[in-house]
Amino acid sequence: MKNIGYWELIRTNSKYRRLWSATVISMLGEWFNTIALFLLIFKYTESEFLLGILFTVRMLCFALLQPISGLLADRYDRKKIMLWSNIFQIFLALGFLAVDGPEDIPWMLGLSGIMMLLHGAYVTAERAALPNLVSKEHLSTANALDAASWSTALCLGAMIGGIVVEYFGTDAAFIIDSFTFLISAIIIAPLTIPQTFDKDFKGSLFSTAVSNIRKGWIRISRETRLLRIVFAKASWNIAGGGLAGVFLVVAGSDVDGFGVALGFGLFFFARGIGTGTGPILARKFLTNEEKWPLLVGVLVMISGFFYFFVGFTLGINVWLTVALVMLAHSASGANWVLSTILTQMWVEDEIRGRVFSIDMLIMSLAFSLSSASAGYLLENGYLSLENGFQAFALLMILSGLIFTLWRPGSRASAV
Repeated sequence: MKNIGYWELIRTNSKYRRLWSATVISMLGEWFNTIALFLLIFKYTESEFLLGILFTVRMLCFALLQPISGLLADRYDRKKIMLWSNIFQIFLALGFLAVDGPEDIPWMLGLSGIMMLLHGAYVTAERAALPNLVSKEHLSTANALDAASWSTALCLGAMIGGIVVEYFGTDAAFIIDSFTFLISAIIIAPLTIPQTFDKDFKGSLFSTAVSNIRKGWIRISRETRLLRIVFAKASWNIAGGGLAGVFLVVAGSDVDGFGVALGFGLFFFARGIGTGTGPILARKFLTNEEKWPLLVGVLVMISGFFYFFVGFTLGINVWLTVALVMLAHSASGANWVLSTILTQMWVEDEIRGRVFSIDMLIMSLAFSLSSASAGYLLENGYLSLENGFQAFALLMILSGLIFTLWRPGSRASAV
């Protein structure tokens, strides 16, 4: 079947259009929130380590719920999970309005973590539901559009959020974030999503969690090609937490001619452009599905290669730095969409939520470790910002090389 275009998919598939719209709007607001949190950390603490802790808390909370959220996505109505996640975050986003000094930073970090718990539940349910709304032939288009939309929300949310925070303050950003969750909830409410439920689910949620999480891991580990894809995708995050998180924010805080919030927005805008371009280019040029497993590792290496040169351009030419960040994230965006499609195609519907939850758990743990380490090393003088970019980029290249050289057979492994 001929591959469908982005606009045609949105125009002809009303259920996908509704889910896509709701997700984009809530993601847009989240970046307003994120830029505001960055500024509060710098305003009240000026600590690179606490910046790393912010990333760590957010990603750990995202990660720790993943086994449960995957279980929820397979056991309960995925639409209701997404709807209630948005409803709770309408009110939680307004809680940040009470932050008024360094003494509020600990509970600010906790509140941010709670929102990431809910975000994790939404993302897992949304990704598991996607193949239920679009045909297999259109799945690559839907995933590429999903990734491109995430990056568009990042671009617009980070850049406009930076402007809002710079000129109107952090409170305005948090109010806008709350409003986007309200709009998203209203859009999702009428949606119906067909879903196959696992009939083996019995007993309470927590009593069945361990055994069902084990099912997800067994499903991954019994098929070597799937195991490789999951860890290859996670390998980007081993260095990416430091590079795309801590180092990029610190670099944005000291850009000549830009305020602090605008500097954050500039580099995260570049990150979003790259992340959006990668899936589009992958869909257009990387059409041979047999080569996708190999390309996942290669693309991690390419991303690390461009980030390595970011360290040489800081303070010299901001626009060259922006271009390199775009190129690095074009490669990571392509990596993301190819690995996600492969996982969706290889995994059965009734267990897909749990497989994706473990996938996200591994990625989030890698990102958390990376960001905390980067913040600690930077604040304590073990690495300069320039050397940090170079060292973590080399780690990324090495990680990509490992998964490029590891090339198992198509379905090798013990069952």
